[in-house]
Amino acid sequence: MTDQPAALYRDLVPTPCFVLEEKRFEQNLELLHRVQEESGARILLALKAFAMFSVFDMVGGYLSGAAASGLYEARLAREELGLEVHTFSPAIKEGEFDQLAGLSDHLIFNSFTQWRKFRERALKHSDTRFGIRVNPEHSEVATPLYDPCGPCSRLGVTRAAFQPELLEGISGLHFHTLCELGFEPLARTVSAFEDKFGEFLPRMQWVNFGGGHHITRQGYDVEGLI
Repeated sequence: MTDQPAALYRDLVPTPCFVLEEKRFEQNLELLHRVQEESGARILLALKAFAMFSVFDMVGGYLSGAAASGLYEARLAREELGLEVHTFSPAIKEGEFDQLAGLSDHLIFNSFTQWRKFRERALKHSDTRFGIRVNPEHSEVATPLYDPCGPCSRLGVTRAAFQPELLEGISGLHFHTLCELGFEPLARTVSAFEDKFGEFLPRMQWVNFGGGHHITRQGYDVEGLI
């Protein structure tokens, strides 16, 4: 696309349609790639936020993979992006589990009850790593509707409900507290996460920091993140 203001697009393209400014999109990808390279982290494209597979070839040149929230997003990531697939779904259908596990490089369970239910089948998928979502009980989102750590949340395991005796076969932990937020809320979240679950980190191989990181927003503390 050109650098012309978005207001001019109505005279250049038919409507209704989606318009992507490729130059700005690639600038965002370049920034995310820099964060990966300098921090050692892996950045994933959250498909529930952006699933325009027509630009997956471009995405694949910068990011490590995709985050899926169910079977069909996992298929989209595997078939169209072809990189790592990290899947979290608070509910998994029994009839879809093996296909979902086969498509995913990492599959995260919402509770130890869910892990116990699928553990025997899960461990047959030797190429897939499994994790548990935890709830650090730390809120950063102003709108209660979008706060995954709010009162009565059923997303993730609290410290009181954590069952370390069931960690065999679990290689990672996952938390998610943000929604279009900066580095400072992430730093506070990580501190809360370490306070509650840090004792289990030596037994883990990876941690998924969830989504909601507005890294490409002007003013984001990229150096602090790195």
